[in-house]
Amino acid sequence: MARTKVLVVDDSLTMRALLCGALERVPGVEIVGLADGAAEAREMVQSLKPEVMTLDIEMPGMSGLEYLKEIMENKPMPVIMFSTRTTDGASESIEALRLGAVACLPKPKVAAPKELDAIIAKLGKIIGTAKNARLPTVGGAKSTGKSAPINWNGRLTVVGADASGTQSLFNLFEQMPEDCPPMLVVQHLEPGMVQGMAEKLDSQIAPRVLVADADMPIEKGTIYFAPQGEAHMVVSAWPDGQLKLLPRDPVAGERPSISLLFASAAKAATVDTVGLLLSDSDDAKGGANAISGVRGHCISANAGGGYTLERGFASQEVKPADLTKTLIGLLSK
Repeated sequence: MARTKVLVVDDSLTMRALLCGALERVPGVEIVGLADGAAEAREMVQSLKPEVMTLDIEMPGMSGLEYLKEIMENKPMPVIMFSTRTTDGASESIEALRLGAVACLPKPKVAAPKELDAIIAKLGKIIGTAKNARLPTVGGAKSTGKSAPINWNGRLTVVGADASGTQSLFNLFEQMPEDCPPMLVVQHLEPGMVQGMAEKLDSQIAPRVLVADADMPIEKGTIYFAPQGEAHMVVSAWPDGQLKLLPRDPVAGERPSISLLFASAAKAATVDTVGLLLSDSDDAKGGANAISGVRGHCISANAGGGYTLERGFASQEVKPADLTKTLIGLLSK
């Protein structure tokens, strides 16, 4: 099997060495170059043809965010961002994901085996899927950020995503009207980033965006993100339900779990459940199966770069440009 070609971009010689030490231990990875900034990286992208780039957010001169924006506007490629501030600098990390990065990870602080092992495990998983990641379309249509009111049919919407789905979430939610149907979201992000995600969305879109609390009512005009921590978010009933936080073990390695949220929605709303999956993890697959079992509607990302809408044994392809229109259609009378 061909190895994935990776270009490492960081202004710190020490950090380049640490990242190389971690990447060299990831199976199936070939480090094709080391760049100290955007200018050198541009030349290496042309000559070395990397398939994945790791990029430092905090660089002198052209910052990592500025260079990431340039990449995604001109010749998109999978980019894994590294930051020293994934918690107190969550706004920068979320902005990187919004621009199209497939992940944003904390930089290793020391070359301690335990810390490097944790980063290696994450990098192996991310790089393994990065070549098939959804990337922005150069010259693609821009959203107006406006939408007509939705004559809601009462269906319950649940959404599952990982870090690579951040840009899709922004594109989707910015087209929702202020009184949109309630939407419940589980997004798998680095620790401390969900609150930043909710705050950034809330400042930019018409609906209200919250990190859910226990026993919170589910209301129109609100998008609810599951909190990170020791609990799963589920739905108690539908309609007139509440959000519950269950302190249980991780499911498929994840807490909060997409599949538990989707299963609780399917139990509560049955055929009136609408699921949207922007992640293809094992956790996400369990969620799709739960909705399929009650003949609800589920839109899932597919390997071809688009989406598949399924209900029971029926399915149809959905183009990325039609995702929002399709979801609104499922939620309208």
